[in-house]
Amino acid sequence: MGRIAVIGAGMGAMAAAARLAVAGHRVTVYERAGTYGGGVGRFERDGFAFDTGPGLLPLPAVWRDLFVKTGKEPLEACVELVQVDPSSRHVFADGTEVALPNASRAGVVAALDDALGAGTGGRWGDFLVRAREAWDRTRRPLLEEPLWPNWAVLAGREPYPAVPHKRLLRTRRAGTLAEVGAWELRDPRLAALLESHALAFGLDPRVTPASAAVLPYLEHAFGTWYVRGGLRELARAVYERCTARRVEFVFGAEVTRIVEKDGRAAGVELAEGTVAEADFVVAGLHPARLHALTERQLDAAGDVSADLGAPRAGRFGVLLALRGPREAGAAHRTVVHAPDREAELDRLHGPDEPLPPTETVRPTVTVLRPDDPDLRPDADHESAVVSAMVPARADWSRPETRERVADLVLAAAEAAIPGLRERLVWREVRTPLDGEEATGAPGGAVSAPALAAGEGRFLHPANTTRLPGLYRVGGWSHPGGGLPHAGMSGALVAGLIVEGPEFRGSQ
Repeated sequence: MGRIAVIGAGMGAMAAAARLAVAGHRVTVYERAGTYGGGVGRFERDGFAFDTGPGLLPLPAVWRDLFVKTGKEPLEACVELVQVDPSSRHVFADGTEVALPNASRAGVVAALDDALGAGTGGRWGDFLVRAREAWDRTRRPLLEEPLWPNWAVLAGREPYPAVPHKRLLRTRRAGTLAEVGAWELRDPRLAALLESHALAFGLDPRVTPASAAVLPYLEHAFGTWYVRGGLRELARAVYERCTARRVEFVFGAEVTRIVEKDGRAAGVELAEGTVAEADFVVAGLHPARLHALTERQLDAAGDVSADLGAPRAGRFGVLLALRGPREAGAAHRTVVHAPDREAELDRLHGPDEPLPPTETVRPTVTVLRPDDPDLRPDADHESAVVSAMVPARADWSRPETRERVADLVLAAAEAAIPGLRERLVWREVRTPLDGEEATGAPGGAVSAPALAAGEGRFLHPANTTRLPGLYRVGGWSHPGGGLPHAGMSGALVAGLIVEGPEFRGSQ
């Protein structure tokens, strides 16, 4: 079997490394940082601990499959998975709120009817039925198979079966997520609930295809899960599975060039000038960084090619060390919706100069409050994370900007969870610049899952490249961002290397 050099120790890269090692390859991972996990990070201080990346896990079956395929111990023997219930609490701009049960269509319908008025739950339930049809149509070609040269079939016809909508004597069907909310859900609160799943990745629902309906369906159908000790524990378990399969990790090793020989990838060159030879190179990098490591064009004309321009949205987070215990019945996740949807979206995606949020243009804010003794020093304290998507290109280097926006998002959170600031012991502010440092993605951009339709603008570059022997893995390659998709990319890359071009995906 061959030698494989993996660039980066993100979740997708480690998933590929473990699978390739089990197949008999000699795998070495080169990571420029001092630890593994990429964006799945952790911050600790004074007995408090926080996830600095994703805080919840949808579709854990992807990672269960990895552990089944790479060893005798299943995932549940390595981490403790907890189903979150309610899956989320939503506080809308008009002050109404609703707590949504986890993975229960009937429960969600009833909760929406009770909180938002009769009929709202039924409209959301009918939407989920249509979203399931979109999921069934796209799941295999979009997520479980490599992105084949005929990827254009995913860019054309919209897989979401939109309801006909009569407008100005014309019958139209929703083509964007915003149109689904306006024409089918017909309630600004339901529309905000729908669009929050796109906003979590920095997407603009006004241009995001209706196929993004699969994002809320994913949570509904497969549940929302938490890993005891934080999502960093999942990264630890995957890292340990890699080392148990004799994957070698070299930390503090920055790759500066992909070595070519006889027209194919033949290894990597490190910053100190040494060359590590390899038969295959697997890169878990943002496309801009990957292109900088080669002297050739990696994509042919007509291929999907990620936008290498300035990123639009990045994540702003405030880590809160709180005195006092978490109250009984508190929701794990609370989403506080923006008071002015159009202003929020224009600030994130408009053509004007990118500016941080203000008191008059407040973003949608998410508060994560895990009931987890591993994340707090004792029962008389609590750790929480408040986050929002913000313009990545704004000037986040100014301390006064960081603190002002932290005050703003904390005030928004406190409108839904009173007393947060009175309980504050200390806080740690993290901006898109911190995200860039952790992941290497320009502006700390967050990669979204691949979506069908939209003329292919929401697909990601294929796992293969025009340079034989070089493969892409992780959230910036097919099938896109998010923990489940990163795990899927690892499985696809391993299959392509082990089985060759005839690999057709998982069965």
